[in-house]
Amino acid sequence: MTTPSATSVPTVKLLIDGKFVESTTSEWMDVTNPATQEVLARVPMATAYELSAAVSSARAAFKTWRKTSIGTRARIFLRYQQLIRDNMAELAAILTAEQGKTLPDAEGDVFRGLEVVEHAASIGNLQLGEFANNVAAGVDTYTLMQPLGVCAGITPFNFPAMIPLWMFPMAIATGNTFVLKPSEQDPMVTMRLVELAMEAGIPPGVLNVVHGGKDVVNGICDHPDIKAVSFVGSTAVGTHVYNRATGTGKRAQCMMGAKNHMVVLPDADKEQTLNALAGSAFGAAGQRCMAIPVVVLVGESQTWLGELVERAKTLKVNAGHEPGTDIGPLISRAALDRVHRLVESGESEGARLELDGRKPAVPGYEDGNFFGPTVFSQVNTEMSIYREEIFGPVLCVLHAATLDEAIELVNANPNGNGTAIFTRSGAAARHFQEEIDVGQVGINVPIPVPVPLFSFTGSRGSKLGDLGPYGKQVIQFYTQTKTVTSRWFGEDDVGGVNTTITLK
Repeated sequence: MTTPSATSVPTVKLLIDGKFVESTTSEWMDVTNPATQEVLARVPMATAYELSAAVSSARAAFKTWRKTSIGTRARIFLRYQQLIRDNMAELAAILTAEQGKTLPDAEGDVFRGLEVVEHAASIGNLQLGEFANNVAAGVDTYTLMQPLGVCAGITPFNFPAMIPLWMFPMAIATGNTFVLKPSEQDPMVTMRLVELAMEAGIPPGVLNVVHGGKDVVNGICDHPDIKAVSFVGSTAVGTHVYNRATGTGKRAQCMMGAKNHMVVLPDADKEQTLNALAGSAFGAAGQRCMAIPVVVLVGESQTWLGELVERAKTLKVNAGHEPGTDIGPLISRAALDRVHRLVESGESEGARLELDGRKPAVPGYEDGNFFGPTVFSQVNTEMSIYREEIFGPVLCVLHAATLDEAIELVNANPNGNGTAIFTRSGAAARHFQEEIDVGQVGINVPIPVPVPLFSFTGSRGSKLGDLGPYGKQVIQFYTQTKTVTSRWFGEDDVGGVNTTITLK
């Protein structure tokens, strides 16, 4: 921990009641460029008082925001999506500097969040209730989808633009107010997106931001005025958040760890499959919850291993802003150390290291957190490199004799975030999609993250809570359904006493 006066680097502000304010905390963390170790900013660990002030601001703003017309809310997000488009290059540059991913990947990060903002602008069609006329004589029944109140979001380091944009636009568009806690490792692009949201017209108090670690997370889970919590991150933290938040009566949706498998059948198009596999296994330095860290080569596709390794060797490791970079640095020294430890465990536990990505040469960036593409063969399901989420550019290669054997292997893994099959056989693809027990399935698509018309649907050990973070499901998550049954009598209507529960 450091103090904000240690150097002249800027400090990351809090957003409370429409104002960007300096934290009064004594605890600060450095935000560093993972390619150079340059300190870009310092982020505060917000105090309990500051969290309380943010929630109080959101609670007060809810009284008027919940009654704001759908048209007004929609127009704010129409303006917001245009502001994001206009500032795309700046947002990507900030993201690359603090997170490390390549500039094209950073733009993709922003763009996938932008798609959710565009969806939020359609709130007039999304937040429709139901109506039934004359369910009994002169009686109508209808539903209202009403906002909950103050909601909160806790977001991870690996998608500092996309995942915040999964959360607060949909919550606010449905009439709630919001308290956001970005990752303390790379909050700068999130804060720039928040500035643009305020510029788009989000009123004071409707969106608030606090920074911090465990204490702030626990404060969000415990605060009695917060009605719902959205989380994306590790399984350990997500399980803690879900149990603590629901234990205090909140709604919670927690998208957590993964160990996604790609199943390759021998009839697949080899070139397309190998390109897709290399991109999904090593892109973003493997720091995606929907990355492919495991490939199951079925039957004769096992002979493709050598070509896969050669494909991986062609990927360029460098700072994310350098032209032609395929793989940028890992987020931190701790992340780099973790990947090193797991690769060493793979060797010691008997896997065969086909390609070693440790300590790649990156001229001019010798202090960067770089790790090159790494491939293990002869992996079994008892090894640490298979059981643990590595979150680095490391691919485990397993073999299966048949498609059914591959399906059994995937279903035996405790995680259920995403999976993919590559094949030319429609029958095989249909059999796979029916039998696989995973939330999101790709058919010749390596990373099957759905567009916002649909919901993110991870399952089993990768998700706690019934409803996904965007799409139709998130409208249900951020609203309370109220059912109204009404009857209006005419002036001449006269009825007797009815002692039954039926309407007549």
